[in-house]
Amino acid sequence: MTIRILPPPGAPRRLAAAQLSNSVGDGAYYVCSALYFTRVVGLSPAQIGLGLTIAWAIGSVAGVPLGALADRRGPRGTSVVLAVATAASVCSFLVIRSFWALLAAVVVYATAQCGLAAARQALLAGLVAPGERTGVLAHLQAVLNGGLAVGAALGGLALGIGTERAYLAVFALDAVAFLLCAGVLLRLPAVAPTADRNAGEPRLAVLRDRPYALVTLLNAILLLRMPLLSLAIPLWIVERTQAPGWLVSALFVLNTVAVMLFQVRTARPVTDLDSARRAVRVSGLVMAASCAVFAVSALPRAGWAAAALLVAGAVLQVDAEMRQSAGSWQIGFELAPAERMGQYQGFFGTGVPVARTLGPLVLTSLLLLWGIPGWLFLGALLLAASYAMGPAVRRAGASRTGGGAAEAAVRS
Repeated sequence: MTIRILPPPGAPRRLAAAQLSNSVGDGAYYVCSALYFTRVVGLSPAQIGLGLTIAWAIGSVAGVPLGALADRRGPRGTSVVLAVATAASVCSFLVIRSFWALLAAVVVYATAQCGLAAARQALLAGLVAPGERTGVLAHLQAVLNGGLAVGAALGGLALGIGTERAYLAVFALDAVAFLLCAGVLLRLPAVAPTADRNAGEPRLAVLRDRPYALVTLLNAILLLRMPLLSLAIPLWIVERTQAPGWLVSALFVLNTVAVMLFQVRTARPVTDLDSARRAVRVSGLVMAASCAVFAVSALPRAGWAAAALLVAGAVLQVDAEMRQSAGSWQIGFELAPAERMGQYQGFFGTGVPVARTLGPLVLTSLLLLWGIPGWLFLGALLLAASYAMGPAVRRAGASRTGGGAAEAAVRS
């Protein structure tokens, strides 16, 4: 079996280069940022958590108007500006010494990141044929994971050194990475702005598109799995199982490598709404099974047996993740009107900051307070959302066929 991580030459490969650049910087930043602001700046974990929660909440709202801006002004130029804004916000971390300065910086960071995600999706839609978009996104996801792994290793070196200069070097690396990302995006072909909105159409038509909103809500529920690997599962291993602590790192490596190697292959059969619905439905079944396996890992048993169950649960979890990602990419693109791609992608992408904002609280409450019943409830919730996605997608597709999703929403 031949494994190809990089997409075909041309625009897809340049998009991958931009993705690789900023993901390396982000990987280093994610590893070091919290410890820098606590150990060097002197902020409390509660202050950092509050600042990030506020920032990602604002960013999730800002993604829609920034996506609409990409539609009106062109996604390439908007992406470049937002990548530079992200670099500037990271540079400001070098001089932050108070909570309010941190809050201002992370609000700019989260807003620019959410807008950049929407604008880049619109740029990809303008440069890649509809039937190839999910496949290209699978390549980009594989590249993203590889970049995050490299960045995390560099961040680990900074943590090992432990000095203020080492932390500041990580922030400088992240800022330079986003400037490189902006440079790569600038070399892509320009995508023409879409026409102005029709008379009587609201400025942000996606906010009136109820079928698409339902699909977005269900996708946000499915994305609650995102903090599992970084937060919930490590705490579960340490507090509820007899497995060794080093397994936390091993499961992270397993997930990263699996996505790098198999995301493209998993996404290959997803080419239309029917195959996307099937992928999401199967992902719900696999995720429910994963939650059940994680749950029983807490039952009294030897450490090696708990570790084996945790590895099995992680394998099922990454399989579900790859299927759900592929299905959701196809759904998010195919249900969005071509002339409103930026704002629709900005709205659909709110599931990511919502998961980052609410996911830690929801998952720690469910899993660490409820234990095994919490895992079973989470599995049932994700299974229900995956099965509900099918009817929701059919409804949204029918409204689009009947005159376009945005127009149908306006008439309603």
